[in-house]
Amino acid sequence: MPRWLLALAAGALVFYTDDYVIAGVLPEIARSLEVSEGAAGQLVTVFSVTVAVAAPLAAVATARFPRATVLISAALAFTAANVGAALSPAFATLMALRVAAALAAATATPALFATAARLAPPERTGRAVAAVAFGVTGAIAFGVPVGAWIGGAFGWRATFGAMAAAGALVALGFAAALPRTEAEASPLPVRAQLAVLARPAISVGLIANVVLMSGSMMLLTYLAPFTAALANADVTDRGLLFAVSGLAGMAGIWAGGRATDAWGPDRTLAAGVGAFVATMAALTALWTLRPVSLVPLLVVVMVWGGAAFWNSPAVQARLHLLAGAVATQALALNTSGTYIGVAVGGGIGGAVLDTAGPGPLPLISGTAGLIALGLFIAASRSRRREKSPT
Repeated sequence: MPRWLLALAAGALVFYTDDYVIAGVLPEIARSLEVSEGAAGQLVTVFSVTVAVAAPLAAVATARFPRATVLISAALAFTAANVGAALSPAFATLMALRVAAALAAATATPALFATAARLAPPERTGRAVAAVAFGVTGAIAFGVPVGAWIGGAFGWRATFGAMAAAGALVALGFAAALPRTEAEASPLPVRAQLAVLARPAISVGLIANVVLMSGSMMLLTYLAPFTAALANADVTDRGLLFAVSGLAGMAGIWAGGRATDAWGPDRTLAAGVGAFVATMAALTALWTLRPVSLVPLLVVVMVWGGAAFWNSPAVQARLHLLAGAVATQALALNTSGTYIGVAVGGGIGGAVLDTAGPGPLPLISGTAGLIALGLFIAASRSRRREKSPT
């Protein structure tokens, strides 16, 4: 793996860890700064919302600058924001600094994927994007637990201090490993950028990803009550299920990257979304047989985790291929769509859980997957029509 790709993957690990790491130290923050735990939880919300809103705007604003410059600057701003967070005297100050860190992450995240896709040889684009996405799953599997442990052992300020140190190392990695260019090509006028992004092959694909993420996260968000009702899963069982899903997801990302290079994004997406829908159908069938043992549930969750993450490299590579000069902007919109999909899935899933219980969740999630598959197919056909002579 080339040094530049290792640096990009490390950047993804650090930026995404910072999004979720606060969850492990919320009680300590709340007590220290004399706010409720609910108020402290809004530090996570404001980070995610800021990234969702700011990523497309940042992509347009930084389009004329070299990617290395953008990434190094974002990492330095991220470091400064976390240093400030570690020293925050009040909750309002900490909230403002979380917005600053989120703005840095919003600037960097699409550039990470776009740079990986651009620097990789065409036949290895999928694997390069998968390597960066691997850093995202690493944040959930390793970064967040380590950050929470640091906070528990040394206090919540140490967690932010560790994130600042990690940000500084990432900035050094970008400076040492990323190839320098004189400048980016002159960006298209904003109206021309919007015209490219509005093409059905791109815009419908972006909508498809929102729908797919909504379905994927709907059940994952409420996996604990669903598995408790389905298999009498206790806390230990649920921990095992999440671990199996996460490990399968890491394998799925890498396999999805290789499949993207071998089959192309469209076929890879069809396989991955189809497997996701099949797992939701299996969970719907298991619900009618409850209570079930943990073994078949583990098998289904393993396939589900692999299928869910399999799709990420194909989605990113597809947008890079279609968007050309505005690939970073397209990937920024995809980043926003991912956050929106997570929020929508959690909202709909919560309403279903409160009104009808956990049983309908896999059916609704699978239906979202089918809709997303239809949208991806429509986007692919639109692309073929665009390429056909008139």
